Formats: sequence, C-alpha cells, structure tokens
Amino acid sequence: MPLINKTRSHSVVPGSDLVRLRLALTAFFALDGFVFAGWVVRIPAVKEQTGASASTLGLALLGVSAGAVVTMTLTGRLCRRYGSHLVTVVCAVLLCLSVGLPPLTHSAPALGAVLLLFGAAYGGINVAFNSAAVDLVAELRRPIMPSFHAAFSLGGMVGAGLGALVAGSLTPTRHLWLLAAAGLAVTAVAGRVLLRIEPLTPADRGREQQAEPRRPDRRTRALVIVFGLIALCTAYGEGALADWGALHLEQDLGASAGAAAVGYSCFALAMTAGRLTGTTLLERLGRTRTVVAGGATACAGMLLGALAPSLWAALLGYAVTGLGLANLFPVAVERAGALAGPSGVATASTLGYGGMLLGPPAIGFMADWFSLPAALTSVAALAAVATVTGIATRRVG
Repeated sequence: MPLINKTRSHSVVPGSDLVRLRLALTAFFALDGFVFAGWVVRIPAVKEQTGASASTLGLALLGVSAGAVVTMTLTGRLCRRYGSHLVTVVCAVLLCLSVGLPPLTHSAPALGAVLLLFGAAYGGINVAFNSAAVDLVAELRRPIMPSFHAAFSLGGMVGAGLGALVAGSLTPTRHLWLLAAAGLAVTAVAGRVLLRIEPLTPADRGREQQAEPRRPDRRTRALVIVFGLIALCTAYGEGALADWGALHLEQDLGASAGAAAVGYSCFALAMTAGRLTGTTLLERLGRTRTVVAGGATACAGMLLGALAPSLWAALLGYAVTGLGLANLFPVAVERAGALAGPSGVATASTLGYGGMLLGPPAIGFMADWFSLPAALTSVAALAAVATVTGIATRRVG
C-alpha cells in the first residue's frame, strides 16, 4: 500500500493554518456523517419501493461497502499524487451527488449499482480525510483523533434527526436531493479552506519521507492488521445499526417510521458524546483500557438493543452501544497510522470498512434464517472480540 500523502520535507506550519485545517477537516467529517445518516434512515422506504426481501436488500446494501473497500485500495495512490486535501474535496462532491440516486431505483439490482457509486465516494473520502487527520494529530502531538470522529457522529445524529422529522412529509427523493444540495454548499466553503493549505508531513517522519519509503517490518505489518481487525469489529457494529437498526425497530417492535429513525439518532448521539470526551479519556485511561471498556460496554448494549421487548429499552441499548463503540475506530486508525504512517491508515480503514462489507449481507441472511434480533446479536459478539484483541495488544503503545 503506497503512502497516502505526497511526500515532501517538513516545514513549519503557522498556528493559524493548523486551526483552519482542523476546522475544515472537522467540517468534512461532519458532512460525511450527515450524508450517510440521511441515506440510512430512508432505507426502509427504499426497501418498500424496490420490493426487496431482507436477504436481497442485504446484497444491495453490499454495494456501499464493496464500493468503499475497492476505492480505498486506490485512494492512496490518488492522494500520493494529488494530495489528500484535493482528494477529500473531490470525493465530497461525488458523495453529495450520489446520495440522491437510491430513491430513483425500483429494483434491488439497480439499487445495488447506484450504492456501489455512493460507496466508492464514501470510501475515498474516509481514507483521504483520515490520513490528513492523522498527520495533524502527529503535528499537534495530542490524541485529538476522537474529536474528528465526534464530528462524524454529530453529523450522523443531525442527519438522522432531520430524517426522522421529514420522513412523514417528504419523499425519499426530495429529502435526499435537498440533503445533497446542503452537502455541496458545505463542500464549497470547507473545500476552499482545505485546498489553500498544503497536506502536512509530520516532523518526525519528514527525514524518512525524503528518501524512498521503507516497507514496514513483519511485526509492524502484523500489528497494523490487528488494529485493523479492531476497526473491522467496530465498523461492523456501526454498519449494522445504520443499515438494520431502524428496520428492527419498525418491523419487530412496531415503531413508526419517525420513531424508528430516532433509533439511529440515539446511537449517533451517544457515540458523539463518547468521542467528544475521547481525548480526555485517552489521556487518563490510555488506549488499552479505553478499548477494553468500550468493547465490553458495546457488547452489553447491543444485547439489550437486539433482544429488548420494548421500543424504549431497545433505544437505550442502541445508546449504550454507541457509547461503547465510540472510540474504538479512532484509536485503531490512529495507532495504525502511528506505526506505519498513512499506509497504516489505509490498511486499517480498508479492514475496518471490510466490517461494513461483511455486515449487511451477513445480517440479512441471518435474519432470513433466524430473525433480525438474533442476527443483530452478532454485533455484540464482535464487540467482545474487539475487547479481547485490545487486551492482547496492551503492550503496544
């Protein structure tokens, strides 16, 4: 996997530029969550429109993750050639334009095709802005990575909350195209700032990057993969609640479309709160305790969310799950980046979104074979795996 950013010697970056860079990246993280959540809360309506079963819907949803994972393997080369900031802006434009396409489809295959495009933009922007964020974390020398992912979760909460408000009054087509227009406006403002600032190269890597980048040793590659597996377990849970959470509340607990959309809002709100406090938590507990406590909390929360007999108990379970998963992905990506640079970010992100690749069809088939609540307990199982993996890597960093 090539380095994501262009290689250049380190230069002193003015503090004002670092502040503006942080704000611009935060805006793109929030935009990503906002657009993605706007789509997921309309999945039940699109499912009805296409007449898809749970398993065929799962295969169609596979398009998002498949497009993301494939694009992630290519985005590194693009960022290396053109810079992560430019790639972030281009992918943001594509993301906003493609989110309006799913409600225009009327069959599962057509839905899967447009979701492939949506997923490609989604995967590209995630690698690009995570790479830029890891460089900024190294430049500032503070564990601020959770704050960027908090912006993603906050955007998701706002997008899901807005979706809940308009679900009964706007068609999915009108809703998602209005969302696309808002996203393009944000991209125009934040993108102008981002494109004026050259991608960072951390000082402690500048000397190494002037020469030909060395391939990480076997131990480093293995650790990056391990952190990628933690990201995978987390992304599986996020994807499961995004794609199937609202449907579970509506189908199994009799919630209205608006109330079902609130479920993802509860999850996103809790995840936002967890990530806003993530820097403090990491500074006090360290990475290992943060991962272990988060994984155990998410496991308990998802068991409640999947198996609770009432709507309110399920909503509580979603919130507890969001709180537990909050900092697992940011920690995993940051550690992979610290070990292997931007290539570590790409590897961990690819494995992480592989969880989303696995999640939709796996849960769809399990829902057909058993039930949707039973299928959602797989999120708890993978949260437990992340906990055990966190313990096993306690001596690293």
